[in-house]
Amino acid sequence: MCGRYASTRAPQDLVQLFQITDWRAEEALAPNWNVAPTNDVWAVLERTPRDEDDAAQAERELRRLRWGLVPPWAKDVKIGARMINARVETVHEKPAYRRAFVKRRCLLPADGFYEWQQAKDPATGKARKQPYFIHPEDDQVMALAGLYEYWRNPEVKQDDDPAAWLMTCTIITTEATDAAGRVHPRMPLALTPDHYDTWLDPHHQDPEQLRALLDQPAGGHLDARPVSTAVNNVRNNGPQLLEEVAP
Repeated sequence: MCGRYASTRAPQDLVQLFQITDWRAEEALAPNWNVAPTNDVWAVLERTPRDEDDAAQAERELRRLRWGLVPPWAKDVKIGARMINARVETVHEKPAYRRAFVKRRCLLPADGFYEWQQAKDPATGKARKQPYFIHPEDDQVMALAGLYEYWRNPEVKQDDDPAAWLMTCTIITTEATDAAGRVHPRMPLALTPDHYDTWLDPHHQDPEQLRALLDQPAGGHLDARPVSTAVNNVRNNGPQLLEEVAP
């Protein structure tokens, strides 16, 4: 599972890193060291222009999406809080995700993610959960594999009203490896740069070929360090959350 992560890169840096061709400067998003479900997050995706046919060249965009996928058939956006992750083993067949898996895939830039491990408080002997921040050893941006979806708000009458549509996303998870595996059995699945183009291209719609991209997490070693339990509270934010503490 991935229930919290950090994403602090400036949009200008992400535009360059992911070769973005369409970014709306008005969609500002501040650095976030404690990204939580239902927060807005940066997502890299490709879409064909609305007035073009399906064969047209897709444009790569940096968009602001809400974390927690809301399927088109959902009656309430609250369902998104329970759909922050999609398991790689079943993402291609689950009703909530299979359509997006074929047509609407994205990358979610992250500095790293948090996981919690059961531990015993040395002072009291009581069980507690120790948070860890797990990130690439070289501190490069992680491109988390994700899906996005559109949800039509039935209370808004006009389709061209910006409030009529909500764009949401989910993170695909896999079995944990490396340092992450010592903390939690699941982890978000990150893609390597050589797979970005195929994963994002909406014209690639073969489920088996797409699943082949997700066989293994992105290469490179991960580091896991214990951090303050302050991260447990979603209201806490700032770079101090990433500082190592005595476990």
